[in-house]
Amino acid sequence: MAKEFRLAMLVACSSSSRTGAMIADWLCETASDVSGFDLDRIDLAEWELPPVPTLAPAPDVEERVQRLRGRLDDADAFVIVTPEYNHSFPALLKIVIDWNHKQWQAKPVTFVSYGGRSGGIRAAEQLRQVFAELHAVSLRDGMSFHGPRDRFDADGRPEDVAGTRTAAKVMLNQLSWWARALADARRKNPYTL
Repeated sequence: MAKEFRLAMLVACSSSSRTGAMIADWLCETASDVSGFDLDRIDLAEWELPPVPTLAPAPDVEERVQRLRGRLDDADAFVIVTPEYNHSFPALLKIVIDWNHKQWQAKPVTFVSYGGRSGGIRAAEQLRQVFAELHAVSLRDGMSFHGPRDRFDADGRPEDVAGTRTAAKVMLNQLSWWARALADARRKNPYTL
């Protein structure tokens, strides 16, 4: 399949462990093998965003927000790689979501979560509610990693290579279908509120 669609993969990990970055690296490699996307990996920890969104950000912050907004605008689909913090998702991700609105509209989004015993599933479920409010289409199938530090080797590869690759392929194929369907719909009839 030709790489026609832009997939923005947002890494929401701001902790020093960088577990989310490791998972995203593996997923980027896997996505390049199984999907029809041009991949744009966006590591939110690198953007130096303030802890609270404001209506009048400083000029340097506004410039970073505009650059990030442009990359989200260009995306046809999203993968959110997120940890679970206290039964929810990180504040850094909420800031990025709240500072952008139309960038998510009528586009598919899926979640790759991780955490202790829950695998980050509660963070993903909360994100479904947030993205529904923004008129995004969240996919049923995502991925979750329970205790990921014990399930990836020193090279950042999952122990269960076949199982995780199959799950990623299912998720990315569904995301590709939705990206195509929604891009066609937006072209024929632009989405407006």
